[in-house]
Amino acid sequence: MTEPPSGADRPLLPLRFRRQAVPWEEQRATWRQARAAEIAAGLKRASSRPSGNWYAVGSSRGIRADRPAGRTVAGVEVVLWRDADGGLHAGPGACPHLGAALKDGVVRCGTLICRWHGLALDGSPFAGWDPWPVHDDGVLVWVRLDRVGGEEPTERPVVPLRPPVDRAVTAVYTGVGVCEAEDVVANRLDPWHGAWLHPYSFVDLEVLSAPEGGVSEEEDALVVRVSFKVSGRVVVPVTAVFTAPEPRTVTMRIAEGEGAGSVVETHATPLTPRGAARPRTAVVEAVMATSHRTGFAVARSLAPLLRPAMRSASGRLWRDDLAYAERRWRLRSTGSFPGS
Repeated sequence: MTEPPSGADRPLLPLRFRRQAVPWEEQRATWRQARAAEIAAGLKRASSRPSGNWYAVGSSRGIRADRPAGRTVAGVEVVLWRDADGGLHAGPGACPHLGAALKDGVVRCGTLICRWHGLALDGSPFAGWDPWPVHDDGVLVWVRLDRVGGEEPTERPVVPLRPPVDRAVTAVYTGVGVCEAEDVVANRLDPWHGAWLHPYSFVDLEVLSAPEGGVSEEEDALVVRVSFKVSGRVVVPVTAVFTAPEPRTVTMRIAEGEGAGSVVETHATPLTPRGAARPRTAVVEAVMATSHRTGFAVARSLAPLLRPAMRSASGRLWRDDLAYAERRWRLRSTGSFPGS
């Protein structure tokens, strides 16, 4: 991986002007390169990797100290809250007394209190309620559900290499689609669609290398050269690397160009039980932007103002990508998917 330029070697502005821009319909077709068998093979390799039964359930900022939060993973209700010291707790979302939704409870001094009859939980086992392992990595919150995952549990989730949180601007987008987790992962393992499906964001996309046959986990990466569209013919060219470190995660890391080291981490969390007639999956996507430029410190100070725009950009892309994933699932569910 090439180190980002420094000092005089770094251009004053990361922008480039596309002198030979072509209309959308005249760009080079990528359907021959986007081979269904290769995408399926990448999906199979990702599916074979351990997850430790961890599921990404949302943003760290989304779990507050003043009230509980409710999530659903594979049909299982989960409640999360923070104690008086900011520590995270998670467990079954139904009150063990009469089944009230604990997400509708209140938190007082770090204790979760059920609104139906006042049963109080401090995060330790009580009255048949047992906590589940939970992890806050500073950007995302994870819950370990061993009965759902069925794998050998691990102490921590598989969190890919990231830029340090204190040197990045982070934002988390969550969307929901009618599909299975594998359809979301398959979408991310198909970078060839980028400039065709998202012409408002990507141009001049070229997949430089894709794994073939038996490869090691270290070699299992898609390397892509692409330009992010700024306005008109003004773009920011980068080289990005896509990897799948576990069954429900795909990461895109900028290896060369402006923002080298930045990461987009996409997690697919099933909301419905396995085999549901109408499956629903949450896309939990963390964007961690960083830069070696001196002026990036100003961007970090403006992070609260930048996060809504970052989430909006992710949301625009996922309107298209969830349509892709949902279409893929519909075809698979009727036995008519060409890539079967």
